[in-house]
Amino acid sequence: MSEKVSVVVPIYKVEKYLHRCVDSILNQTYTNLEIILVNDGSPDHCGEMIDSYAAKDSRIITVHKENGGLSDARNAGMEYITGNYTLFVDSDDWLDVSMIEKLLNSITKYQADVAQSAFYYAYEDHLLYDNRYYSSNDSPVILDNRNLMYELVKNEKVKNFAWGKLYKTELIKNLPFKKGVLFEDVFWAHKVMQKVETYVILHQPHYYYLQRKDSIVASYTPRNLDILEGLKERHKFLEQYYNELTNESLKVILKTSLVHYNLLFLNWRKDKSGFKKRELYLFIRTNYNRLSHVVKDERQLDLQLKIFMISPYLNIVFLLVKKGLRTLRIIPRPMNLQKININTGA
Repeated sequence: MSEKVSVVVPIYKVEKYLHRCVDSILNQTYTNLEIILVNDGSPDHCGEMIDSYAAKDSRIITVHKENGGLSDARNAGMEYITGNYTLFVDSDDWLDVSMIEKLLNSITKYQADVAQSAFYYAYEDHLLYDNRYYSSNDSPVILDNRNLMYELVKNEKVKNFAWGKLYKTELIKNLPFKKGVLFEDVFWAHKVMQKVETYVILHQPHYYYLQRKDSIVASYTPRNLDILEGLKERHKFLEQYYNELTNESLKVILKTSLVHYNLLFLNWRKDKSGFKKRELYLFIRTNYNRLSHVVKDERQLDLQLKIFMISPYLNIVFLLVKKGLRTLRIIPRPMNLQKININTGA
């Protein structure tokens, strides 16, 4: 256990979940850890709780700062990193007891720069596991840089999340997260992955990603459009370094734009002037020729784009009709994720 692993945990208003998170790190089978707990000006008892942990375990470093958001808290924690490897954990999530050991062993075995764990979407009474591409007993997948960047842009097998991955610290040390935005990982991940030569994916879920009703992704606001800013910023990066991925990037931007147009329509009180909807419509209309070209091989997306250009509201009607047909089983439903009931273990 000569390799030290630094674990960075940004903390804000999570006293209900904090013990579960920190205990899951302290109880890891791999023990050479440096646990950096960053109190981001939390108004509850989180600051006292992490100080209590630090008094009992010398591996814990506590950082107290004014509230600056998730990115700012991660950046503050990164200043204290001395480990060879780094793991980010969100403070309402938790880890399987062997997660760090499994990830580190994989990095060593495959001479990788980053190892990724599968994860559960964790609800109060059940877990969801994404088994659309792999099953939990499949062998690890090894990606080189070009394939890794492709999968990152697709955001299916390799997610943009910063958490759930063990990084060589040298890759991330000088790459701070962008402050003041939501979906900060989208602004950050591609810059890290550009440096990665070998990436390993483990299919066993070792990370529990809590689905909170009060989380920033559960209550929609126009600030959620930050994700589109991040995707467009990444697109410029791809044009410079990975031009062969720009078509795939535009597909993702289009899909995301359509989703957010519909969300703004459903949450019209939060965009009463319609300014944000008009911005999205103008972007799609201005770039229609290019977008139409890149989606011509995806029938459903191509159809959705054409309907949207006739009328954005007709597109919403189209989606509602499609949902109804799926409910009636006239057309097939999308493949569901594997559900595990927590109480029964079934």
